[in-house]
Amino acid sequence: MPNIRIPTPLRKLTREQEVVSASGSSIEEILADLDKSYPGLKERICDESGNIRRFVNVFINDEDIRFLEEKATAVKETDEISIVPAIAGG
Repeated sequence: MPNIRIPTPLRKLTREQEVVSASGSSIEEILADLDKSYPGLKERICDESGNIRRFVNVFINDEDIRFLEEKATAVKETDEISIVPAIAGG
């Protein structure tokens, strides 16, 4: 199963775990599986239409999925997925 790095603001939903595992062959399936184990996580990452929120970045092995196939991006068992909230400021 791929490892998913959880950002600090979402760790309360993963029982303070920094890295969790989930199964699936795409980002969309991984997010659905994560939500089964950690209810409420997907709604923080995705909007009402099921698309990844614009202020949340998702990377597979350091590649931004926005430049791949977004939530349809294929995932392998050995991949590392990072969820990174955008940081705003001035």
